[in-house]
Amino acid sequence: QVQLEESGGGLVQSGGSLSLSCIASGSMHSIYTMAWYRQAPGEERELVARIERNGDTTYVDSVKGRFTITRDTARNMVYLQMNSLKPEDTAVYYCDADVTLLNMARVRVWGQGTQVTVSS
Repeated sequence: QVQLEESGGGLVQSGGSLSLSCIASGSMHSIYTMAWYRQAPGEERELVARIERNGDTTYVDSVKGRFTITRDTARNMVYLQMNSLKPEDTAVYYCDADVTLLNMARVRVWGQGTQVTVSS
């Protein structure tokens, strides 16, 4: 069974920075896409940033220039550096991975989420 565990959330003032980390553990063949999503109260979960195995990245427009997604493929980790945080970035942030298991089945795995709160 593959699990994702996020860390690094917390409370920060507007304009501050936070760094999120996510590590995948368990038996797996490989991981293709890794991503960060977020969900604010009363809102739908939205994609924040995605990184492909080849390093290509995608960002939602609202975080472009402020957030940076990176990954360490060898360690099955993905990171999200968040700078110039705004109150509207407040949400639960979820790690997501597109995983190929040892039996070559492909599954999508979610972390439990980590709270990010930005005060004004």
